[in-house]
Order: sequence, then C-alpha cells, then structure tokens
Amino acid sequence: MSIAIADFGIGNIKSVRRLFEHIGVEAEIVHEPAGLEGAQKLVLPGVGAFDAGVAAIDDGGWRPVLDRLALEAKIPVLGICLGMQLLCRGSDEGSRPGLGWVPADVQAFSLQGTGLKVPHMGWALVTPTQDNPLLPLGEEEQLFYHTHSYHAVCDSPDKVLATSHYGYNFASAIRNGNVFGTQFHPEKSHRFGMALLKRFSELA
Repeated sequence: MSIAIADFGIGNIKSVRRLFEHIGVEAEIVHEPAGLEGAQKLVLPGVGAFDAGVAAIDDGGWRPVLDRLALEAKIPVLGICLGMQLLCRGSDEGSRPGLGWVPADVQAFSLQGTGLKVPHMGWALVTPTQDNPLLPLGEEEQLFYHTHSYHAVCDSPDKVLATSHYGYNFASAIRNGNVFGTQFHPEKSHRFGMALLKRFSELA
C-alpha cells in the first residue's frame, strides 16, 4: 500500500481519495488500525472538534499504530485541518491530549477589535516561510481553502512551513521531520491542492 488515508469517522475521506485518484496516485481508505500495516505514507484528515477527534483515535485503538508509523518507522505523514491540529499536544477547544508529534499547541483565533468573524472561511494566500518539499519557495502565489476557528502555535518558528493571514499571521502549514500538517484543505483547493498532494506522494 502506497498511501493510507486513516478513517476515524471524522474527515472528508472520500474527497481526499478522489483528489489523489485525479492526479493518478493510488490511495487506500483504511477503516481499522490493523489495515495501516505496510503503509508507506499516511494521511490524517479531519473535521470537527478536537476532543472528538482524539476520542475517535483513542477509542478506536489507533494511537499505538499511528505512533509506531510516525515515530519509529518515520513514514511521511500529512494531517489536514483537524488532522493537523491532532498532530499537536493539545487544544484550547478541549482537554484531551493530542498525538504530540509536533511541538505545538492549538489556540483559538483572537480577533477582538478586528471586526472579523470566526470561523475563518474561504480562500487565503499561503506563504511559505522556509524551503520545504510541499510548498516550495519562489513559486507563484498559492491559494488554499480554509475553514477553521483554531490554529497551531508552534514552540519554534522552524516548525512553521507557511503562514496565512486572518487578522494576523498564523501557521497554516507545519512540520516536524517526517510529519506535515496543513490547516487548509488541499482536497478543496483545486490545482494548488493537486500540486501539494502530488508532492506529498513523491516524498521518499
């Protein structure tokens, strides 16, 4: 199995697979932890509340195999939206511990006095902050679709791959070694999303 899309029951699973198929990349939806064995890359989609996402992982028995693949086998991992937030230690939205693969915490938008509403929804420019394999520097402006009320705050700026702006700059893509996360939705972002998922599929 090349790419496994983990189905915890919390994500846009089919739309992610459809975009992989559209770019000619094989990706398999996996419905139980044992099905992840042999995966060469892993995608963690997700929508909804943080604690519900953690509960789906823990109650479904996913955490041990996820930890083994990400931390021991060190296969490339991509978390999308809530899936990205679950890569962090925890969230303002809940009390349960996240996967903790990225040294970061998830915080609510603080938009007092800006006139902006939460959630942040719509297309936004994503600006890479360092050279990286998913969002290369020096390319044309890259627009991705966002819908979220929370965002990751990394302990160190070297874990931030890209930023977007909504009232202030926030981390819209993060990385810790083999673990990547995007707050935006590549599967809803047309050619920009296709390019990102294609690059992810080509990671060694």
